[in-house]
Amino acid sequence: MKRWHQAVATLFSRPVPAQEEKYGFHTDDPFCVPKLVRVLIRYFEIYNPGQERPTVVICIGTDRSTGDSLGPLVGSKLKDITRGVLHVYGTLDEPVHATNLNETLEAIAEKYKDPFVIAIDACLGRLESVGYISLGVGPLKPGAGVKKDLPPIGNIHLTGIVNVGGYMEFLVLQNTRLSLVMKMANQIASSLFFCSYKIGNLSTARA
Repeated sequence: MKRWHQAVATLFSRPVPAQEEKYGFHTDDPFCVPKLVRVLIRYFEIYNPGQERPTVVICIGTDRSTGDSLGPLVGSKLKDITRGVLHVYGTLDEPVHATNLNETLEAIAEKYKDPFVIAIDACLGRLESVGYISLGVGPLKPGAGVKKDLPPIGNIHLTGIVNVGGYMEFLVLQNTRLSLVMKMANQIASSLFFCSYKIGNLSTARA
């Protein structure tokens, strides 16, 4: 068995609910962040009660492609505002992408015991879905939209639908509007920050 198979098995050893939930909130919704926070808090209470497990956020993507920069943008913002309370992997300076993803998973599996993993990535979708942030239980499959074979990641996941998929995906990602990606990154990072604060992570760290 490959080492990354072992790492993934270690990270996601807990069973996923039989019926997976998924929510979608549009970036133009003025209550997008509060809605995300509400669902995130519920997921923390169900899957990481009492914050007994270290929370690891894996932000997937690269700053070499506008559409694919959502993950690194979120990671950089989280690093700045949470000051180490959330264990963040994937920033503009140190992105997590197809080339180093397996290595990153191995490092996380070795460093943290039974972490609660939140995976974040950009994705392509239908025209009417562009602009939605999707939040759901279970792992996401990074790179699926651009035909990359990468391991599934996350106990829960957040994805931003940044553009239309189905044809010339790499070119579509390159020509995605930065304003949409930045807006999504701000909303996702803010949601995770407020969620952490509300469940006591930040207040405990500063006590």
